[in-house]
Amino acid sequence: MSLRANQTLNKTVISVNARPRIPAWKRAIDLACCLVALPILCLIALLMAIALRLTSPGPILFKQERVGYKGSRFMCYKFRTMVVGADTRGHQAYYDLLVGSKAPMVKMDSQGDSRLIPGGWILRATGLDELPQIINIFQREMTLVGPRPCLQYEYDSYELWHRERFNAVPGLTGLWQVSGKNRTTFDEMVRLDIRYSETSSFWLDAKIILLTIPALAVQVSDTRKARVAPANKAAAKTHVDLKDLKSNKDPKGGRGALFLDAMVLIKRGADAGVPGQGGQG
Repeated sequence: MSLRANQTLNKTVISVNARPRIPAWKRAIDLACCLVALPILCLIALLMAIALRLTSPGPILFKQERVGYKGSRFMCYKFRTMVVGADTRGHQAYYDLLVGSKAPMVKMDSQGDSRLIPGGWILRATGLDELPQIINIFQREMTLVGPRPCLQYEYDSYELWHRERFNAVPGLTGLWQVSGKNRTTFDEMVRLDIRYSETSSFWLDAKIILLTIPALAVQVSDTRKARVAPANKAAAKTHVDLKDLKSNKDPKGGRGALFLDAMVLIKRGADAGVPGQGGQG
């Protein structure tokens, strides 16, 4: 195993070049499940190619350097769900806020994100955007069950005990994902990942795999509710504002001003995606 230490901003970053040793039983699960999922991956890739050509020109796959087992770096693959050149600085600020506030790790795009391509939220909520990580599994950079790989700036902000979660090979699903995921805090996620790295077994992996589909169903439901809530709130506010507008008395008969005010309120509802407002729905 070769190690390379890079000094960056007075921090020592360890890069592990060798791939991790994966138990035979775990590798067998990985290969069996990947072979079963391969036709689904090919079908989704074809549909994504057609959809992206029509709605968001650019590559089908998105690749990004992630931190995995023992701090190793690798290129992680996903289906692209955002517009090309999307600004990611907001994600870093949001991550810092979640970790610092000890708040549940609700996804940044759960209530809508202008960077997402049409239908991108569905792929992200169902986890289908992560299917290309089958490539990473074949390359032994990931496994089916394990902690999620993180970004470099996240790794740099970790406390020493947080990095114990990298004692396990990163995975597509894991103990955290089936134990509440977006309803847990950052520290709770880390503790669950560490627990998995210390207790990994064939039966635990089998249990996590079986619980993954129900967990994804809950995640989709939570995402739909989160996306609907702002629209409902905007619709209620628009209804109240229009009601107040009707009761206004304009002593000078200035109907033009009232009309402009009404149009602004209707546009507010349309921008929020409220059905029936501004020609929507």
